[in-house]
Amino acid sequence: MHDLTDNALMLKVKKGDLDKLGLLYERHKKKLFGFFYNLGNNPSLSEDLVQNVFMRMLQYRSSFSGDGTFGAWMFRMARNVNYDHHKKASKNELSSSSSKIEIRDPMGDELNEGIEAEGNKALLKRAMAKLPEEKRQLLVLTKYKGLKFSELAEIMGCSEGAAKVRVHRALKELRSIFLELEIG
Repeated sequence: MHDLTDNALMLKVKKGDLDKLGLLYERHKKKLFGFFYNLGNNPSLSEDLVQNVFMRMLQYRSSFSGDGTFGAWMFRMARNVNYDHHKKASKNELSSSSSKIEIRDPMGDELNEGIEAEGNKALLKRAMAKLPEEKRQLLVLTKYKGLKFSELAEIMGCSEGAAKVRVHRALKELRSIFLELEIG
């Protein structure tokens, strides 16, 4: 069963072999956790959101066609779960939680990094936190998770060219915010 592609496993889940969702969970739980964690969610919430993605996959398994990649379909679900969570949370709070988002370094802190590098990381985290949610997601998916533009286009429901333009604009805005923080 470990030789089956993600698409093949999800098609089996779609046909009613729900045990295969467990294999998909084992293959992708770390990627999804990293996605949510890098968007500024705490570890506990990130774990909950991963669970919510797989519950939603089970609920909407009939929508999986197998035409695109499983990863793109999964991250589209993850984006929706994240959006729904923060929309619900903002209704329950007076202020939006997006101002509190902190982007964490997925590689962890290395002991021998210089002070300047640490300062730049802190500035980058602050700059990422100031980006709009969608632009932050685009950068996390492409830069931290390494998704290709074709996969990103599938997730976003746009052409590959449009996905490249959106990422370019997000990077440009991030650069501008970073420079403002660096100067000020």
